[in-house]
Amino acid sequence: MLAVSRSMNSIATTRPGSGGALWRVVGRFCVLVLLAVSVSGCSWFVREEVIPDEPAEKLYNEGLYLMQNKRDYRQAAKKFEEVDRQHPYSEWARKSLIMLAYAHYEGTQYDDTINAAKRYVTLHPGSPDAAYAQYLIGSSYFDQIPDITRDQQRTEKALQALDEVVRKYPNTEYATSAKRKMEMARDQLAGKEMDTARFAQKRSQFIAAINRYKVVITQYQTTRHVEEALMRLTECYMALGIVNEAQTAAAVLGHNFPDSSWYRDAYGLVKGGGLEPREDNASWISKAFKRVGLG
Repeated sequence: MLAVSRSMNSIATTRPGSGGALWRVVGRFCVLVLLAVSVSGCSWFVREEVIPDEPAEKLYNEGLYLMQNKRDYRQAAKKFEEVDRQHPYSEWARKSLIMLAYAHYEGTQYDDTINAAKRYVTLHPGSPDAAYAQYLIGSSYFDQIPDITRDQQRTEKALQALDEVVRKYPNTEYATSAKRKMEMARDQLAGKEMDTARFAQKRSQFIAAINRYKVVITQYQTTRHVEEALMRLTECYMALGIVNEAQTAAAVLGHNFPDSSWYRDAYGLVKGGGLEPREDNASWISKAFKRVGLG
């Protein structure tokens, strides 16, 4: 500042009486000083923000270590995300994406698992790991299946996602596991229908109950609920006086599950009404069982 002041005094003494010219010179001088300071400051700021990329393999291996040795799935996921961010078009990015989905799954972050796995299937449908990614989607929904008193939307999504595994990747180990989980999901959905049907039947809403039991008979015949559904149909039809359907329900139950305690109850109910179990081949119950090779 002392040097600037002396320069100003020098200009003033060498050009007396030129006030306007003096301030124009001073103005230009100040602008140059400010520009120099501004440019110097900006270049310093840019240098501070530059963060060099870490090698993809290093980030990937750090993620594996955190996941396998530390069981720190959140931090492992961050490492795999960094690979995708810093090296988006590399083979390491593909590997990191499937590991990201797995890390989220192990950390019970199911929504994050589904998002990462869906992204993997979209970007790499022909990859050997695509079957596993699809399996992770189904398993994430499956692990969130609620009890039968609650909405079963996630159960239905699990069934759909696992069915994708079986249809698209039938010869993989994941297809075998997916089939087992699908059976459990179907049993859960059948259980929900039974719970709703029993509720209606207890209130003598027999038509509503029959419609629910019908879903179990037609859609979930391989589940453990079908025996009770046939017996409850016998009860409902007897209560309504539709004896032909009651006899058919009891007969189909006895034919397919002769040692079932539910059949003994249905048989006793029909006999108590002075009837015998007798199958009517024109009944929807009979047709439903023949359609899937039962009965």
